[in-house]
Amino acid sequence: MARSIGSWLSGPSQSNDPDQRSAYPGARLGLPENGPGSIARFGRRVAALCLDWLICYGLAALAMTLGLFSLGALSTAVLITWLALGVVSVRLYGFTPGQFALGLKVVSVDNRAHVGLGRALARGLLITLVIPALFTDSDQRGLHDLATKTAVVRR
Repeated sequence: MARSIGSWLSGPSQSNDPDQRSAYPGARLGLPENGPGSIARFGRRVAALCLDWLICYGLAALAMTLGLFSLGALSTAVLITWLALGVVSVRLYGFTPGQFALGLKVVSVDNRAHVGLGRALARGLLITLVIPALFTDSDQRGLHDLATKTAVVRR
């Protein structure tokens, strides 16, 4: 019994194949190790998300003072504002306001010129679930980025 439990508790096996292992996050994607175009680290991405969330709180509070919705719907309004702001700004500019402030951008890793509306919407919806963003691969991309074939990189 202990042997069967230990097989999955110990995590995935480490491959000795040099093609499977990457020297740094983003190496398998052809991204540089550091500098512009390198994979953004988790702390910067979380800080950008918090900044975006604060901006959306301000916009929702402004809409509430104008009487567009009641205090009870504030959290829903913040979420919808965050989703709309994220989808539109990633589609048009390649970054959200928080990502812009911290020098980050969202890029397509499958050689497309930009992140399309469908990918930006799918990415935003998956981030609202929170869980996909917490699980990352060896390139430090969340499940939402893996599903939409995108990556958050430094500008």
